[in-house]
Amino acid sequence: MNGTAPVLPASVGEPAGDPGAALKVLYVDDDPALGRLVQRQLGRLGFEVELAASGEEGLARIMAEHFDVVALDHYMPGRDGLDTLRAIRALACSPPVVYVTGTQEGRVAVAALKAGASDYVVKEIQADFIELLRAAFVAAVEQVRMRQAHEAAVAEIRAARDRFEALAAERALLLREMNHRVGNSLQIIVSLLNVQAGAAEEPVVKEALDAARNRVSAVAQVHRRLYTSDQIATVALDQYLGTLLDDLQVSARGVPAGHGGERGVALSFEADPVHIDPDRAVAVGIIATELVINAMKYAYPGGQGPVRVRLARLGEQVAFSVEDDGMGFDAPQPAQSTGFALSTGLGTRIVRAMASKLGTEPVFEPRAQGACVRLVFPLADRRKP
Repeated sequence: MNGTAPVLPASVGEPAGDPGAALKVLYVDDDPALGRLVQRQLGRLGFEVELAASGEEGLARIMAEHFDVVALDHYMPGRDGLDTLRAIRALACSPPVVYVTGTQEGRVAVAALKAGASDYVVKEIQADFIELLRAAFVAAVEQVRMRQAHEAAVAEIRAARDRFEALAAERALLLREMNHRVGNSLQIIVSLLNVQAGAAEEPVVKEALDAARNRVSAVAQVHRRLYTSDQIATVALDQYLGTLLDDLQVSARGVPAGHGGERGVALSFEADPVHIDPDRAVAVGIIATELVINAMKYAYPGGQGPVRVRLARLGEQVAFSVEDDGMGFDAPQPAQSTGFALSTGLGTRIVRAMASKLGTEPVFEPRAQGACVRLVFPLADRRKP
């Protein structure tokens, strides 16, 4: 043994005023001779040792002042060691307790550890007892400080998480407000285009304004859905397309078809649940608008027929298609057509441009009767890092 003082590093929440001071120990034992021996021997090692002759006295001292560690004898008159240990552990800021017993019975040590003792030492009047007691004191205090450091780190992590969650909630609120305002602004544009189309006298002008209105409406639908949804990073594509197609069918009722007849298209929609990012949802919505409007106008001139829209989840890919049983791609189209039978048509160019944003190309599938346009694109945007 040497005379180096048992000084431990400072810790978060350390109750002692001077973290560099020697450990302050309370030795509780009804044997005054042994108490003085422990006080003298540990004092030489740099400990500050105070004595208490009973469990009651020891508990009162602990409640009145700070001790880094307590040594507690098992056999004492009145309140014994286990009873005193339980009372110490019940305190709000209890120091670590090293249990001291003169018995070799393992049940006493087990009972002390279960009651909350940090360690135990068998009492023997020899040099090993002092050394074991010293080592148990240092280990007990270090264990407390490590636990305090861990608790402080956990508290800091929780505080950082709470700050992050607060910032995320604020960001989500701002994004919803932004989507709300953008959606309202786009809806105003849709209304203006609708009024302008109603006032137009030239059929070509009216058709162009109607097409522009439908395209803007497809974008506005995404922003309205982001504003009303709990999710701000993704759009439920199946729900978005369902609402968009309902709007397209309502807006198309009673409007003359491409060959002079009345539209009688029966629009159906089948979809698997699919979530994608808002930018790519806009691209799919504009593609759907172009394909469905084209089919409504030119698939069944002067007659009626079905237009089927499908959205399917294929693992990590999505398949989207619009098909009809009408005239097909090779049928003659009117001069003002923006349909997909003309490879130079505006609608075709828009569909190809939006498909490139999805990382794919539209496939115009040949049919014995009717037409089908199909796109298969990845569920996640592979162009993003």
